[in-house]
Amino acid sequence: MNRRKFVQAGAVSALAAAAAPPASSKMIGIQVGAVSFVDEGVEKVLDTFQQEAAVNTLFIATFTYGRGIAGRQVPGQPLPDHGKQEYDNGSGPGTFQGGAYTRPHMEYFKDTVLKDFRAPDFGDYDVLEAVLPSARKRGMKTICWFEDVWGGPERVPHVGQAQERRFNGQNAGTLCFNNPNYKNWLLGMVEDYARSYDIDGIMWGSERQGAFSDAIGAAHGGLPQNPTNVTCFCEHCERKARDRGISVERARAGFTALCNFVAAAGQGKRPVDGYYVQLWRLMLRYPELLAWEMLWTDSLRETYAAMHGRVKQIKPSVGVGWHIWHNNSFSPIYRAEQDLSELSKYSDFLKMVMYHNCGGERMAGYIRRVNSTVFRDVPAQELLDFHYRVLDYKQEKPLSQLAESGFSSDYVYREAKRAHDALAGSKTQLWPGIDIDIPTGRASSKSSPQSTKDAVLAAFKAGSDGVLLSRKYSEIRLPNLRGAGDAIRELGFA
Repeated sequence: MNRRKFVQAGAVSALAAAAAPPASSKMIGIQVGAVSFVDEGVEKVLDTFQQEAAVNTLFIATFTYGRGIAGRQVPGQPLPDHGKQEYDNGSGPGTFQGGAYTRPHMEYFKDTVLKDFRAPDFGDYDVLEAVLPSARKRGMKTICWFEDVWGGPERVPHVGQAQERRFNGQNAGTLCFNNPNYKNWLLGMVEDYARSYDIDGIMWGSERQGAFSDAIGAAHGGLPQNPTNVTCFCEHCERKARDRGISVERARAGFTALCNFVAAAGQGKRPVDGYYVQLWRLMLRYPELLAWEMLWTDSLRETYAAMHGRVKQIKPSVGVGWHIWHNNSFSPIYRAEQDLSELSKYSDFLKMVMYHNCGGERMAGYIRRVNSTVFRDVPAQELLDFHYRVLDYKQEKPLSQLAESGFSSDYVYREAKRAHDALAGSKTQLWPGIDIDIPTGRASSKSSPQSTKDAVLAAFKAGSDGVLLSRKYSEIRLPNLRGAGDAIRELGFA
């Protein structure tokens, strides 16, 4: 090559490099279910993700029996401005039923009774086979995203042999981490993903907690459930408790007393010394209450560690991480259980849920729940102020306005900064989950392009390694997705 051609070639290369978008070291992810690719086409969906929000990582819902991360828009909520303009709540082909949206390779499920869990929604469709080739061509990573949400015996044969046992002796709809049928299914599923597909990572989520927290209603949602419905008291958990030196008999006596206390509190029957004092009296008399709670939490941690270890034995390059439930933002008890220095030992990444828009509605629900049981003596607004203080939030809106306003972007910043600091010194990546159009009540806060942009900016300001746009593309409106993209472009990540 002569000098003139060399200079010309260099100039062309420089111009091409200047025109190409810079490769972002930040993870920009979005959660998406199979239905979006079926309804809109793989290429169109990926075009939208890249053009609107500079998405570089797909979190594909590969297994669930719940409508939180799979299926079209939840019935009763406004339809988004893309995809089929219909709900999938009928009974014909293509309607939501749930299960595995990949084709399970049954050699990995020999040691479990859970064998028939294929989603019938789209016939023989395998969402990973459909999407991976196009994602790879575009330089997009793919993470299998599945959750701890199961169908009952009418959908999953033999599921009763893996379910948790409630305190009242009945089977629950949830599955027990200490039950070999569920443990082996989880290990089989991650092995299937790691061996059968050219994926970049696996994320699993379990939005549950132990019997003590559930009994007192320490979660967002409606009114506390029947306290005798709490779990788990199956033979496997009781055996594990005895191995740890926990008296099962005293634990049962303690939960009997706790359930009676919560039931009476729901009827406004105040103990002589008040609700909060009586709770402490029960905990001091029966330390097995908290021991049982920690038994459940440790079982979840052991599940994380086992899944992480199995994948790393097979394919060390595949990242493994966890979706951490939004209750982490409301319940000090649940937050105490989410010790990030412990979780970082078997986590390549953590998706910490920081849903600002629906967070106001959910915090209000949490406050009303615990205000009906252990904190019944405390005025609800004072109880909210207390939680703002101990969770290190600035003074967000009062209870009367909280659902309508949602949380501010400062909540995202503070939660992300706290998690970032807790993970300091570890190799675990922090990827806050950002709320875009997660369904809320008719009078509650709704997402907007600006509030979405502000939340993404706040997450990165706090030092996050990425963001995960949530819950699912099939409920996200494009202007709000574009709001996330505006933040990413403003930060120079696209």
